Amino acid sequence: MDFLIQTNGPGLYEFTRDVAGVVAGTGVLTLFVRHTSCSLLIQENADAEVKTDLTEFFDRLVPNANHPSMSYLRHTYEGPDDMPAHIKASMLPTSLQVPVIDGVLQLGTWQGIYIFEHRTVPHARRVVGMMR
Repeated sequence: MDFLIQTNGPGLYEFTRDVAGVVAGTGVLTLFVRHTSCSLLIQENADAEVKTDLTEFFDRLVPNANHPSMSYLRHTYEGPDDMPAHIKASMLPTSLQVPVIDGVLQLGTWQGIYIFEHRTVPHARRVVGMMR
């Protein structure tokens, strides 16, 4: 399985329904994002403020390269958001495992599967999945 998620800047982009629409059987689904400047998360999908708060927290934790506290960065030729995006992606998961029983993702009531985009420009992010 292969998922293409279009992003429009920093934030969490849910694709739970896309995943739920293709899983079958019983086993463990593994998802892996094929990029080094975004992450995968299982996170609350009931209150949009959770997404906003997470994005703002990580932006404060790891600001863009043009922030004075980040003056030590050397990898800046791809823009001031690039190296901070790599740092954020190194702190967060790039793969997830979700149990599937009888074709149903075993997520909690308020859980969803997200790409956490760390770059400021739009991207087409690829996530590969496999059931075992």
